[in-house]
Amino acid sequence: MSRAMKIIVGLVGVVLLLVLAVVVYGVVQIRRPFPTADGELTMPGLKSEVHVYRDDLGVAHIYADNLDDLFFAQGYVHAQDRFWQMEFWRHVGQGRISEITGAPTVDSDKFIRTMGWNRAAADTLAYYEAEQPEYLAVLEAYSAGVNAYIDANRDKLSLNVTILSTVNEPWEIEPWTPINTISWGVVMSDNLSGNWSYELRRAKWEKELGTATTATLQPGYPYADRPVIAPTDQQVNELPEASRAASTVAQVDWDRVDLGVGERPLTSAPFGTGPFVGSNNWVVSGKYTATGMPLLANDPHLGIQMPAIWYEVGLHAPEMDVVGFSFAGVPGVIVGHNQKIAWGVTNVGPDVQDLYIEKINPNNPRQYEFEGKWQDMEVVNEVIKVNGGEDVNLDVLITRHGPIINDVVDGQSDKLAFRWTAQEPSRVLQSVILLNQAQNYEDFREALRYWDIPSQNFVYADVEGNIAYQMPGLVPIRKNGDGLRPVPGWTGEYEWEGWVPYEELPALFNPEQGFIVTANH
Repeated sequence: MSRAMKIIVGLVGVVLLLVLAVVVYGVVQIRRPFPTADGELTMPGLKSEVHVYRDDLGVAHIYADNLDDLFFAQGYVHAQDRFWQMEFWRHVGQGRISEITGAPTVDSDKFIRTMGWNRAAADTLAYYEAEQPEYLAVLEAYSAGVNAYIDANRDKLSLNVTILSTVNEPWEIEPWTPINTISWGVVMSDNLSGNWSYELRRAKWEKELGTATTATLQPGYPYADRPVIAPTDQQVNELPEASRAASTVAQVDWDRVDLGVGERPLTSAPFGTGPFVGSNNWVVSGKYTATGMPLLANDPHLGIQMPAIWYEVGLHAPEMDVVGFSFAGVPGVIVGHNQKIAWGVTNVGPDVQDLYIEKINPNNPRQYEFEGKWQDMEVVNEVIKVNGGEDVNLDVLITRHGPIINDVVDGQSDKLAFRWTAQEPSRVLQSVILLNQAQNYEDFREALRYWDIPSQNFVYADVEGNIAYQMPGLVPIRKNGDGLRPVPGWTGEYEWEGWVPYEELPALFNPEQGFIVTANH
């Protein structure tokens, strides 16, 4: 072999060794965060032994002697399998994405902080601290489990953390706290709401085309051509007449209102949402089944993500024995069954958001008019920390109707304030835990009394052969208006006057036709 050939062979060998070393290093880095599925771990904070069994599909079934240990272990297992998902989404829920990703997501953080997701979560936490200490204890036990995993695996939490800490500056992995769990609920509420952007679109059409033409562009559901599968004696087919909308439109000088806010890219991060998500559920009574017992099926569709948004788990303790789908970051099971009942959900999509047009004091841009008097806005300073950059200060202006979501542009002085049911403290965690423990229809209905937002269609079946339906959620009672367009905020005519009472929300128990369907996709 010639000298040149020897050099070439040697160089090729060196390159191959380098490639092999890189591959081995990559495999090691990828596999380092993999969860430990076998063996024993000693966890400070547990009251007694906990057993985690993973079945052939990798589904974790947790067996504990008490609820504190059960939720501790669920937090630990969630973090084992989904830490990066939990870390990212808690930053989303608090409007702190830029602490990880840097300048490209500052606009997203501004949007989230302006809308007040972080403030809504803080209000809910304060509610649990003051009014529901037993459910705060659930959040604290779950958080302790997540933190046990973080503390034991801080140098190998996630490949995503490793890569992003190399591309950007490393960020602090903070302890998990109850507000991180609560923030996830606010994120999902936003994901399953979203009426405010439709109000803006309709207002823009009415401004350019008139109310009558706009009504033809957004007609009611065509029941005549696409009938529902079961008879109903109450249908709302027509939107309010154009003449009824004209009075609202006439009160507003649309040239002074920034209607482009809904068209601007308010979030720039791909959060796995889209306009065409939908869900289906069915429950059929025993008179149609071979066993003579009900069948319940549910396929809730949410935005596509990797990893998936749902996390299947079994939670087994003397006070709770439930299997189903959870959210990584949240204790309990959202959709599933226990030994007595089963339930499934789809999104209702009620109008729980309104935009109010606020008249601003020309001599003081931090005052707005209400019933003939100037009112001071609340000013909240939000500091957005940016990975690799300077902090961004944001002043959020808040009226009696909610945060102002746009700025004055080109001399336009009328601003839009955003009202949303998620701005109220939420009791949904209480609902989830009670639902997981429910033993019959009465327990099921009582559990859903506390499901504030997002409003869902719940179908139900039990071992006694019953089937049922319940819609829970906060639905505003409007003094005036139809929720189709932004309304004058200065008159006092369009205020919310409370919520539709739970007893008046739609419900069914063992309907004569023997089946219940809520399908929106």
